[in-house]
Amino acid sequence: MVDHDDKENISLLRFNALWEANYRHDSLLVFSTERSPTLYKELRKEKPMLNPDITIMSVGTEITYGDAMVPDNGWEQFLNQKWDRNVIREEASKLSELKLQAGAATTQVSFDVVKAISQKVMEALSERLAKLGLDVKIIYSGGIDLPQVNILPQGAGKGLALAYLPTKTLACGDSDNDAELFSIPEVFGCMVSNAHKELLQWHAENAKNNPNIHHPTERCAAGIIQTIGQFELGPNVSLRDIKDISKCSLENTHPGFEIVKFYLFYKRWRRAEIVYCEQDIQNLQDILVRTLHDCVSELTTCYGDKKGKQFRVYVDRVSSAQVCPNSWLVKFYKCEISEKTKCSSTTATKAEQPACSEYEDLWYHIKKMRGGRSQLKLAILSYEF
Repeated sequence: MVDHDDKENISLLRFNALWEANYRHDSLLVFSTERSPTLYKELRKEKPMLNPDITIMSVGTEITYGDAMVPDNGWEQFLNQKWDRNVIREEASKLSELKLQAGAATTQVSFDVVKAISQKVMEALSERLAKLGLDVKIIYSGGIDLPQVNILPQGAGKGLALAYLPTKTLACGDSDNDAELFSIPEVFGCMVSNAHKELLQWHAENAKNNPNIHHPTERCAAGIIQTIGQFELGPNVSLRDIKDISKCSLENTHPGFEIVKFYLFYKRWRRAEIVYCEQDIQNLQDILVRTLHDCVSELTTCYGDKKGKQFRVYVDRVSSAQVCPNSWLVKFYKCEISEKTKCSSTTATKAEQPACSEYEDLWYHIKKMRGGRSQLKLAILSYEF
């Protein structure tokens, strides 16, 4: 999902706009990562990532729900049935080539390993654990700084955690430990262009004839957008890719689409990326009341105040309820990324942490919604960030 070569997070922000405008209202967003909860939360502080509905961490050994990341205790109890972490740590530690990682989940033991000898070490480890009669799974991960060996309960893993969540699914991945995701029947798959060679090798050996796996030409989040279009799962054009959003509309519009469109206009207005036009402000005031109406009134005084500066705006967790014909109560988070410091001798900038504001009492008037739901029900976004 996160492209560290994309310093301005353009592809990630494109995906954010697409998801909140077209899918948040009737689909589930799931992030799956080998990172621990601690490392995952650190990444969220650094990058403009949406809040997922479900988070799968620690190579599929931990599942949490919602903004509060409430743990799925039933999943942990299931994994603990034939699991003895202390015995596994003791036995694996006898191999000097393995360096124990701290902070792993209770149903995971992880070690750093040198890539050149990783296969040999994994074979030796597998033999040792098999002699003890331990029912475990050993997964190699080469996606983070140092390659690592993960020892999990046999019932764990990204693929089995995915199968635990029943719904129509698009699974996206780039690391060798994502292979399980593409092994689940009826799952649509996206192997982004920056996929590791180990994952591509697995595909060539095990799934090259699977028509439900797509190889987009784009990296990370941009590749996911391509794959949504390839399988015709729903809209695949982000509002951020449309130059004149004033003429952009959906046949079956909904509040999320309009909220994303408004804040994209807001960002472009403040960066002077669009021509100043008082009629645009009047048009917005005619359909907005309360919180956003006040925001629109202030636009006349801040046109171009962020021109030439690093300034991005995105919305997260848009939810709505229809309270009367043509009127909706909408709740969402607005996040701004702005320039904090700038070195006078270079053009380098330092991004400020996204500041989020919650709008709980927002009335938004749009045309009456008609029926229709997107086909995509669940997206599994699995990346070693």
